[in-house]
Formats: sequence, C-alpha cells, structure tokens
Amino acid sequence: MRIEHTPYYTTLQNETVNQLLMRFFKLEGIDKAFGIPGGALKYLLNVMKNEREWFDYIICRQETGAAYMATGYAMVSGKPGVVMVTAGPGATNALTGVMNANAAFFPVLAITGEVPEADFGKGYLQEGIDAELDVNNVYRNAIHYSAMISSSSHFQTLFTQAMREIMNVPHRAAHISLPEDVSNQTVPETPFPQSVENYRTTPQTADPQRTAQAFEQLMQAQRPIFFLGNGSRTALRDPARLKRFVEFTEKFAIPVMTTPNGKGVYPESAPMSLRHYGLANCAWPPYYLQDPLYDVLMVMGSTLGEWATNSWDPMLIPCKSFIQVDMNQPNIGRNFPVSMGIVAMIEQAIDQLCDLGEQTPVDPDLVEPRRKFIEALKHEHSPYLPYSDPGKRDSDESPIYPQALMKCLEEMLPKDAHLFVDNGNCIGWTLHFVTMNPPAQAHYTLAMGPMGTAMGTVVGGKIAAPDKTCVSVVGDGAFLMQSGPISTASQYNVGAIWIVLNDNALAMVNQGMEAFFPDPIWSDYYPVGNPDLAKIAEGMGADAYNIHNPEQMRHAFAQAMERANTLHKPQVIVAHINRSAEPPYYAPKS
Repeated sequence: MRIEHTPYYTTLQNETVNQLLMRFFKLEGIDKAFGIPGGALKYLLNVMKNEREWFDYIICRQETGAAYMATGYAMVSGKPGVVMVTAGPGATNALTGVMNANAAFFPVLAITGEVPEADFGKGYLQEGIDAELDVNNVYRNAIHYSAMISSSSHFQTLFTQAMREIMNVPHRAAHISLPEDVSNQTVPETPFPQSVENYRTTPQTADPQRTAQAFEQLMQAQRPIFFLGNGSRTALRDPARLKRFVEFTEKFAIPVMTTPNGKGVYPESAPMSLRHYGLANCAWPPYYLQDPLYDVLMVMGSTLGEWATNSWDPMLIPCKSFIQVDMNQPNIGRNFPVSMGIVAMIEQAIDQLCDLGEQTPVDPDLVEPRRKFIEALKHEHSPYLPYSDPGKRDSDESPIYPQALMKCLEEMLPKDAHLFVDNGNCIGWTLHFVTMNPPAQAHYTLAMGPMGTAMGTVVGGKIAAPDKTCVSVVGDGAFLMQSGPISTASQYNVGAIWIVLNDNALAMVNQGMEAFFPDPIWSDYYPVGNPDLAKIAEGMGADAYNIHNPEQMRHAFAQAMERANTLHKPQVIVAHINRSAEPPYYAPKS
C-alpha cells in the first residue's frame, strides 16, 4: 500500500530491503550491475529476476574484472557503476577493482552479500563479519566509505549515505555489506524520496574573489601556463565550455598541459596545447617550464601525484605564482607550496575565467611575444623525446614497432572514440605517441595502476556507449590476468576491441630492472609462457587477428571496428611487437 504524503517523498509500507534497493536503483538511473551471483545474494537475486525488464545483472567471470567493468561504465556514463558479488571470496576478489576506482575518483558502488546475521560467529560458510575475515573493515580501510546493513531499520540511511559519498565531488567508491536475512526483512513504513535531489545534491562551490585574483595574475604574467588534471574532465566534457576555454587560451596565448590521467581533456592538436607533462611526457612542456620568464602556474583538478609531476620535479614551480584549484581542499598545497589555493568546482572556475576574459582586452605587449614563443617552441622542437625513437613511427618493419602501432591507432581512431589504457608499457606508448582530441576520450587509472584494468573497463565503457568505438590497449601479461571480460562481452554482444602488445614478457619490469640494475639478463627475465593469445581470444568468443606490421594493423583494425560496431562481437588484435623498443620512461644515462 502506498500513501502520497508530501511533494518530495512517498510513504511505502511493507517492502523488503531488497525491494527498496531496487527502487533506489531505479531512482538513480542504475539499470545495470556487474558481478557473479552466490548464495548470500539469493533473496536479492530473486527480486532482481522480477525486475529484469529494466534491470540487467551482467554476469562476469571473476569479481575483480566485474569491478573493472563497473568502473569503465562509470568512466563513460558518469553514472554510478555497480558491482554486486557474494560473500567471502566474492567480496575480497572485488576489492582490488573497487579500490582502483576509489583511487581514480570514479563513482563505483560495491554491494557484497553476507551470511545471515542470525548465524554470525557460528562458522557459516564464507562468513565475513564476526569471523577472522571482517569484510566491512577490509573495505573501510581500503576505500572512502563502507557500511554493513545490520538492520532493515537503517538500510535507507546507510544506502543513501553511500550514494552521497560516491556522487560527491570528487567521486569515490563505496561499499555496502548486505546480510542475506536482513536483505529479506520487511520495513513496515518507509518515507521514500521522489528524486535523488531529495537526499543528495551536487556541489556548486565557487570562490569568485580568488578566481578573479588568479585571472589578474594570469593577465599580468609573461609566461603563464594551465596544468589540467583528470578532475577537469567532467567540466570540459561540455562542448560549449570546452570551446569557450579553448578560445580563452588562444585569445591570451596561455598554453595548456595536462597530467597523464588528464590526457586529452584539452585538445592536443590545439595551438596552445603542450600536450601532457609527467610520465612519458611530451617534449614541449620542459622547454616552456625551464624558460627564465616562466612565472605563473594554474593547476586545476590534479592531486599532483608522482606520475603527474615527474616525482615532484621542482621544474614545475614558477618564479611568481603557484595557483591550485580543486574541490577537495586537502589536495591543495599537499605536494607543492602554493601562492593561492582556490576551493571550487572546476566548472565554476573555468566559467568565471572565460566570463572575465570576454570582458578584458588583450595586452599585445604581453600576449604576442608569448604567442610567438609558443609557436617557435613547437616549430623548432619535436613533441617526441629523442630517446623515444620517434623515427620508428614511420617504420614498416616486422615485428611492428610500438611507435608505428600507435601511429596506426591515432590515424584510425574515430573522432568520438573511447580509448582505455591498461597499466604497463602501454601507458608510455599511448601517452607519448597517441594525440587525443575531444570528443575522443582517453581513460587511465594510474593512481593504483593494477594490471588488467582495461581488460574490463573497455567492456563497461562500451555498454555505457554502445554507439561509440571503444578500444583497449593492454599488454600480454594483463591480458592473461583478466581475459574473462572477453567472454562476458561475447555473451552480452558487446563489441569491445582489445589491442594486445604481445612480446612474451612483463616488459615494463624487465626494462625497469635493466634501468636500475644494468645487466643483460633482464632482457627476457620474466617471460609469460608464450601462449597463443589469438586462440585464447577465439575460445572466449572473440574474433582474433595476429598482426606483425603496420599494413596488417590497418587492415585488422578497420575490420575489427566494422565487426565490433555492426555485429556487436568482441575483437582482439594481437600485435607482435618489437621487443627491443622501450617507452620513454628512462632518459639515457650520460
């Protein structure tokens, strides 16, 4: 029985916790969850079965991969990604993927089943609360928020708190532990909200006074620069705002560089782009940052971690003003002293800068020399570091050089594609040799950096955007860790594409050890068994291609995109790469 009570909530009577959970999912627009079912979810599984007309429970092959898929779904859709798994090992297997989402600031909700509360402490199979395995505390010590629903009476309070946590700015991950018997308990009366705005709101914080001061410093600077992190992505996904910001930077000739995680949030082919700084950075930023006139840096949406800053290189510090804008106040001044911190939404800060810029005339004495400096810098210097062997981009040799592979990818990626990059040498190759321009998006998870992430994120991303080409670049080690998402993609007709860098090695480790402890033995010290990756992919239900040179790559990638987007079948391109090539992580020793 339902009684209308007020304009902003409805009184529901005699509904179970599971039924209320599904109502909240519908309210949030959550129509998918990723996971593996199990006994601790049995009552919830039965309720979900009755909601199958609008809700899909996407069955994965392993819980970590399920969390990666939920992360990819959140990356592309902006909506919460949900991973739903059973008790004990189901919960702990999912942990790595949920922790990764939390560190990368994506809104992922993990719901883990738990044994009946009535049997806590008795040694029930897969018990994870009143036993040595305390799942709630495991998650609480690994991610932003975790709670156990120990009573139906507080389900709504704790669940809505989880949603407030994950949809706050920045987004984070949250976990709910749901005991089997509690999930089936009836709540006599529930004041149920009419919309999400009745229990959570989106921050709209701005600091107009300090932003105006920052604008004045930019206008008076000789060599200012913007440094954009992944926290700017949501703001600049708005085409109108991005257009205004690009026009602002071009009007005042203020260059822009991004962090590795922020790659492509600002068009890398734009006149004011210096591409990215940090790990495997473009060659252009250091030329600008080392100029004696470099005086003002404005950071927006970055925690300024290790890989974003080349291990906190003091080269970043300008001679006059270091300005940092972030919604998360503890990020400001954490790794570098700042001259001004601004706690604000990046959207608000960019909009105010653009508004002020439209009202302000250009000072040609400052702007034109800077414009000519940037033009000369980009004309005189290649964007590629000399020790990255950029000449290999044009090589037709077999086995294919990764540089040439990246050139093929850059040339053939559709303008609105999503590129998901795993953790390993594929980070360096894509960062350095693939130019990204919106609306195309590049997705990295570099804070935790688990191998295998992009095996799953590309599937979740393609489910979120079925009309877009979604491509993952992974290493053979990551492929072997998390090949299960290929099977899930085949089962659900998801046309994801994987490009696997196959060199039969954990090459990032081999090359890293050689850099730190020079010894020829490292060149093939950690092989991966030389399995037939194409046959593995075909066995999982994908079309598979072995390619050895750029011509084969172009042919295979064109066919893979066609079959992925028309037949909705997963595609795997196994690229047999030249093992001597090394991404530009380590400058040669002098």
